Amino acid sequence: MKFGVLVFPGSNCDHDTYNVIAEIAHQPVTFLWHDSSDLQNVDAVLVPGGFAYGDYLRTGAIARFSPVMGAVKTFAERGGLVLGICNGFQILTEAGLLPGALMRNAGLKYICKQVHLRTETANSPFTANLAPGEVLQIPIGHMEGNYFCTPEDLGRLQAEDRIVFRYATPDGQVTPDANPNGSLDNIAGILNEGRNVLGMMPHPDRSSERLLGSADGWKIFESMVNALASASA
Repeated sequence: MKFGVLVFPGSNCDHDTYNVIAEIAHQPVTFLWHDSSDLQNVDAVLVPGGFAYGDYLRTGAIARFSPVMGAVKTFAERGGLVLGICNGFQILTEAGLLPGALMRNAGLKYICKQVHLRTETANSPFTANLAPGEVLQIPIGHMEGNYFCTPEDLGRLQAEDRIVFRYATPDGQVTPDANPNGSLDNIAGILNEGRNVLGMMPHPDRSSERLLGSADGWKIFESMVNALASASA
């Protein structure tokens, strides 16, 4: 299997994400430059955090027009695995790969801290190693992490079991106080209809080694590795 990590002008978590795949998962991984439409025959695409194109206009608004995103959209439509983290989540919504949008945090301040997420579904290649209700400790670092979508989209996300993570208390209670940014329905991560594209605001790339304070994020990458291995068996 082979992973690809997108690199835009302004990406700042590309090396963090690359490191997880190369040094922890011990899998082949390559960087994919924004102005190329060649995905180099990867089996999974990782859209990392950062400030693509300086977040001009709004987060992800320019990145969606990069040649690489056209290739990613085709890749996803064919069933390829795509994980968008933080700015990557923002880019995926702007590109139409996921519904909704990420707005300014409710408090209008940048937030960087550890949060807790309740796993809402194990029915995805990103969470197959998790149990519904399992609580993860994963950090956030964003200014525009306030997820919003129409009532119709929210109804579909709920009915189709496509809400993957919700902000919660350490014991798994989904409460207003546990919501760091005002996200609708405490949403921290969602799937597309095909369940092969995940966007999430928290950073599993910054929580895949105990040295960083938590290794809970590794479970997401491990699920991806296992899913790809099963698919190729």
